[in-house]
Formats: sequence, structure tokens, C-alpha cells
Amino acid sequence: MTDSLQCTGCGAVLQADDPAKPGYVPQEALERERALCRRCFRIKHYNEAADVAMDAEEYFRMLGHIAATDSLVLHIVDIFDFEGSLIGGLRRWVGGNPVLLAVNKIDLLPKSVNPNRIVDWVRRQTKEQGLKVLDVALCSAKRNLGFDRLIDMLERYRGGKDVYVVGATNAGKSSLINRLIRDYSELEEELTVSRYPGTTLNMIRIPLDDGRFIIDTPGIVYRYRLTEIVPKPVLGAIVPEKPLKPVVYQLNDRQTLFFGGLARFDFVRGEPQSFTCYVSNALRVHRTKLERADELYAKAKGGLLAPPTAEQSEALPPWTKHTFSIGRGSKKDIAISGLGWITVNGRSGAEVVLHAPRGVRVAVRDALI
Repeated sequence: MTDSLQCTGCGAVLQADDPAKPGYVPQEALERERALCRRCFRIKHYNEAADVAMDAEEYFRMLGHIAATDSLVLHIVDIFDFEGSLIGGLRRWVGGNPVLLAVNKIDLLPKSVNPNRIVDWVRRQTKEQGLKVLDVALCSAKRNLGFDRLIDMLERYRGGKDVYVVGATNAGKSSLINRLIRDYSELEEELTVSRYPGTTLNMIRIPLDDGRFIIDTPGIVYRYRLTEIVPKPVLGAIVPEKPLKPVVYQLNDRQTLFFGGLARFDFVRGEPQSFTCYVSNALRVHRTKLERADELYAKAKGGLLAPPTAEQSEALPPWTKHTFSIGRGSKKDIAISGLGWITVNGRSGAEVVLHAPRGVRVAVRDALI
């Protein structure tokens, strides 16, 4: 890596070590006088953005400059991992600039779900997080759903301003940026550098027809998502590609559900009731008695309880217990960031324990569905 060369498109320091980080170029490109990082090169020549990641501390330092602008902020979140993709404290970093929320991967939800109910749920969740949003757009970049509505909202709310696009890695930000590039920008100008004194920003300015810009920021990496800590071969089993098929389990107390070898759900106390699991269709769920759960995990992890394999599981943090009391008559989700959620249907109340690798965010929320 060298500090002497910067990308002429976004200002990132060029490096040939890690394709997932800002400024990546093949080794031979480091010798060129005016080099573009791979991310800028793909936008300029192929109208295609590549996703890159930035650690939270560096990301927020970069994001803080938005507060000094007069712009619209487009925050992209992943409906499958809402808590893990929502940028906490975003208002602190973008100042008084209005925020439009694009909720991506809506195609993963069952078709029977009422979109208006999802929008209402999203508004409640963002309000609880202290984030006031102008509007909520449900969309799927992969399935080309809701994109016309998102474009209409951008036109309605930006008022001739620049648009900053922010979001976590794996939320689908690059997919939506690519749609914006194809449908919203003719890219008749060169990519321009966006730098502030003393800071390399790693932002890409994508020109719009009216002389303003869509400004793409790197994706923020949140280490509390399961998708960030599992080995890459495991991702195929936990990141859904097709609509979720909810699986309902009628459990008596003292029964346990294993989600591969990645998480465990214990129904400790309560009347017999149903629990609905929303996880990737490729992930196997195994039911057993609570009294046998420890023994089963010790014997079957990497085999019956996979993924991960036995070898891969050694690289993961040990499990941590999260204990929850769900009140009678309250329907709640227990969400495991990066893995999905379990709905406690809540008619009679329940005492439950969720086991997940240490550091992975586990939260109780009002039921999404």
C-alpha cells in the first residue's frame, strides 16, 4: 500500500491489498499517474457501483461532513436485518438534513404481508431510535420492485439538492445505487473528487442532469451482525435469496430450537404455544428437549447442527445467553442480527432464552408480521 497515490475519482488512498476496502486497485494500476480505484472505474466505464466497506469510527468521521451541506440523505436499510442495518444516531451526523428511508429486500417477506403495515412498523421503529424520516419507500433492487416510487420520492423531496446515500454493508446499497445510475443519471461528466481539508472521504459523486450529484458513501461495517463474523462459506445458508417461508413450531415449555449450530432458542416457561421462525430457507431448524440441548450441541455441532462445520465453529465466539420475558397478549419478535427473527405469538406470555455468539446483537421488538 502507498500513501502517495489517491484515486482521481473519490480521493481514496489507493491500495492493492483488500478488494473490500476503499481505494482498491490491481497492483499494476498503482503505477499509473491518474488511477481510478476499482469502485470509480466500474461506475465510469460500466455504470456499475461496487460495494466497499468502512469501519464505524472512520465512517462516522466521514459522515459528519454531511451536516455542513444542504442536501437530502437517502438511508438504505435491509428489512431482513432492520436493527443491524439502521445507522444509530444518524441525525447527529447529518444535522438538519432531511432523511428518506429506502427499505430494501422487501421481496423476502411473504406476499401476504400488507405493505402499509410494514411502512407503519418501520416508522415506529425509526421513531424509537430517535430518527425522524420524511418518508419510507419499500423496494427491492434485486426484483425491481418499488423503484419508480423511490425515484418519485427523490424528485419530490430533494428540491434540486445533492443526495447522499448511506447504509450498512450487505443492505443492498450498491444494488440501489446501480439502479439510480441507470435510471437517474446519464453520467455525461467525469467523476469528480469530493475532499474536505485534512480528510480523504472515499465518496463518489455521480452527476445528475441538473448539475447536482448523487454522492455514494462506503458501506458501514457493524461487527454485531452474525454475517460479519461467520466464515464466508456459511453466508449462503443464512443470507436469504428467496422469499422467507415462515415455519411455525407448536412448543411446550422446556423445549429448544437450534438454528444450525449458530443460535439456540429455549422456551423455558409458559403455556403451550406457537413460535414462528423467519430465517433463510437454507438453514435447518432442529427441535429437541431443553434438558438434552447442551448434550446435543456438544455431540452434533458441525454435523446434525450445521452450519458451521465443527472446524468453523471453533473460530466463532462462545455463545451468550439473552433472557426475555414476553408479557401475556403481546406479540413480539426476538431478532438475531444477520440471522432472522422468531415471533413469540404471545397470547399467554413466555419466558425464553436466546443463545447466540458473543457480540451478536439480539433484540426484542414489536412483531413485524
